[in-house]
Amino acid sequence: MALITASDVSLGYDNHLIVKKLNFSINAGDYLYIVGENGSGKSTLMKTLLGLLPPISGSISFGDGIKAGDIGYLPQQTIIQKDFPASVREIVISGCQGRCGLRPFYNREEKKLADDNMKRMDIVDLKNRPYRELSGGQQQRVLLARALCATQKLLLLDEPVAGLDPNVSAQMYELIEKLNQEGITVIMISHDISAAIRYASHILHIGEKIYFGTRGDYLESEAGRDFLLRNKSEGDKNYA
Repeated sequence: MALITASDVSLGYDNHLIVKKLNFSINAGDYLYIVGENGSGKSTLMKTLLGLLPPISGSISFGDGIKAGDIGYLPQQTIIQKDFPASVREIVISGCQGRCGLRPFYNREEKKLADDNMKRMDIVDLKNRPYRELSGGQQQRVLLARALCATQKLLLLDEPVAGLDPNVSAQMYELIEKLNQEGITVIMISHDISAAIRYASHILHIGEKIYFGTRGDYLESEAGRDFLLRNKSEGDKNYA
């Protein structure tokens, strides 16, 4: 059974339609990249999947017992969030809040989960450091560890390498790929089309043309060819 199924979904906010008639399904173990032009509705789709916005029409259903609290989410950070005055361990364990219910404290199992995910992200030596003092790459590892405290099944990542240098970006991509290989389903918004071509099992393209399917078929599709050509042209301008 699919983890997520979208049927004729139209998205927007304040009755402003951004994208209509999206149809896709995501199975356990998939690695989906959501790509498209700025303003095409990628972040709106992410918020809708998280239950923060309702679809204007159509339906999104979840399988395998997935609920909103079972989704690990790594959002784009604001400047204020990057300066958040808390320790690394406090940030990571806050990903367990959905497990606590009305209980006002973390139990032994949740503390162990936070410690295990810090080990997973290789940030144990940073656990007592103030989050605000870390580099951008270290902060993203902290937030990924936090997201993992919320899920064993599904990660939603919004531009997880934005603002990072190429070496740190490559390390993040490798971490995320490893998590996917371990069985976690990954949905990622990205402007990095070269990474999508390298890592994705499936691609959802939102824009004037809509495409959903495998990475290989995307490269042969009209939406894929046009988007790749446009990105190449913009890249050539940047290096001119």
